[in-house]
Amino acid sequence: MIFSRKIEPKPLTIPSFFNRSVHEYAGRPAVSFVNGTPITYAELGRQVDALARKLFALGLKPGDKVALLGHNMPNWVVAYFAATTRGLVIVPILPDFTREEVDNVLAHSEAKVLLVSERLYAKVEGLVLPHLQATFKLDNLALLDGPPVAGEAADLPAVEVREDDMAALIYTSGTTGRSKGVMLSHRSITFVAMQSYHFQPLDEEDVFLSFLPLSHTYENSLGLLLPVMYGCSIYYLEKPPTAAALMPAMERIRPTVMLSVPLIMEKIFKSQILEKFSKKQFSRMIYKNFIFRKIIHRVAGKKLYAKFGGRLKFFGIGGAKLDARVERFLHEAKFPYAIGYGLTETAPLLAGAAVGKTKLQSTGVALPGVQLKIHEPDKHGVGEIWAKGPNVMMGYYKSPEATAEVLTADGWFRTGDLGCFDKQNRLYIKGRAKTTIVGASGENIYPEDIESVINNDRFVLESLVVEEDGGLVAKILLNIDELEKSIGQMKSRLQSLDERLEAWKQTYRKELNSRLNRNSQIKRIDVMDKPFEKTASQKIKRFLYTKQEGKKKGKEVKR
Repeated sequence: MIFSRKIEPKPLTIPSFFNRSVHEYAGRPAVSFVNGTPITYAELGRQVDALARKLFALGLKPGDKVALLGHNMPNWVVAYFAATTRGLVIVPILPDFTREEVDNVLAHSEAKVLLVSERLYAKVEGLVLPHLQATFKLDNLALLDGPPVAGEAADLPAVEVREDDMAALIYTSGTTGRSKGVMLSHRSITFVAMQSYHFQPLDEEDVFLSFLPLSHTYENSLGLLLPVMYGCSIYYLEKPPTAAALMPAMERIRPTVMLSVPLIMEKIFKSQILEKFSKKQFSRMIYKNFIFRKIIHRVAGKKLYAKFGGRLKFFGIGGAKLDARVERFLHEAKFPYAIGYGLTETAPLLAGAAVGKTKLQSTGVALPGVQLKIHEPDKHGVGEIWAKGPNVMMGYYKSPEATAEVLTADGWFRTGDLGCFDKQNRLYIKGRAKTTIVGASGENIYPEDIESVINNDRFVLESLVVEEDGGLVAKILLNIDELEKSIGQMKSRLQSLDERLEAWKQTYRKELNSRLNRNSQIKRIDVMDKPFEKTASQKIKRFLYTKQEGKKKGKEVKR
């Protein structure tokens, strides 16, 4: 590290730190595709100004909405800063939104300009949007539809951007099915980027490999704004982030910082570690011994670190709860992982644990400057997590009723998450308040805890636990190929896949229940015929899999 010091923008606005970076790191590489040539911070600044001129030549004024629909690319960054540094409001749209969802976002936000990538143009083609004045192709920033613009020759108006001004309007893809427009101010976004330094110091030598959607607040704040604040280099994948695309990218870029969601590391753990030590009885016996397990994890960790490029110093995991066994592996492997917790409504970071300071299953301590408290804790200290700080949203766009439901009169944000603190003020997430199941004796059952046990099985790809017909039902997506290999030697009378699955389900349910407490016993197992639908942070959209919605969607196969 050359020299690292905390940067504190004054005022807390996006143009305040962006303009500084363009000047301070002018000759440093800023953004690029993995296999492309990086543009410098000076060139990034020029491209941002050029696009801003085009936008204002259309007659836009501060406060107008600019929608952005595209996969990660350098021009996404150009578009984001062209809007936010000039007082316009950016409306990032998740690439996996359906055409109907995109239509709703554009109409509800009253966006006047849309920048859309060629790959996603079909989602907007033919939409009737009375407020939309122009559409640009994100891939080359060329005008697709709208009046001719003066372009780079146009003058840029002097705009004063204030901390309290809205910077971004982000429509969530939640697990409850209701997409709301979250209004984030310049202060809230910049505050999170500034304070993240406490969890990981950065400097201009750091290299980010970015593959989570930039339209998601997690990647946007910590994978874009934070590195730009410190003059880091950011590289984007040209292709979807599969293992086939990620591995050569990491070898080429050799990132020092990456952000991920738990699902990716969980898949690596299952395929690289668990599967290898589950097939043979001797291997399983060796792996169960904690001394040998630690040795195995350490060796595997060194190999994994090398695959990630060999100079990774921060691998941030957020967006959902990390499986306990996977975290134990990362800890024993001495892999440089960190944990974070937050929501779109808090821009997003509320708490975190830096590399080397993680505690199993804890999301760490509050971000400096943020207050966290447990509202009305039960006898175990568990209650709803409330947050207060500069990063809390302005409210939900055009929805004062929804805003009043989550923001108290004195500024506390009700997260909807249940949690508790330990004696060191480390936060532990128990689950969502809306998903908590009340048992027959009045006890709280957290389905996420049961799912964590189920997902550790080598035959299980993912699972969801819901309450149906007076009992707990586990909906499971199986690795059918792996399961068939294991049960292929069953009695010859079990000819069909249905019969084999039924036999496995009965055996597995008994085994599973033996590992769960009496309040969490599974009544039935449903095998799914296709993957669960997920949010951008790879959390299952639970609302789709209630008994009523499941029937409408036809998602489960009760074999």
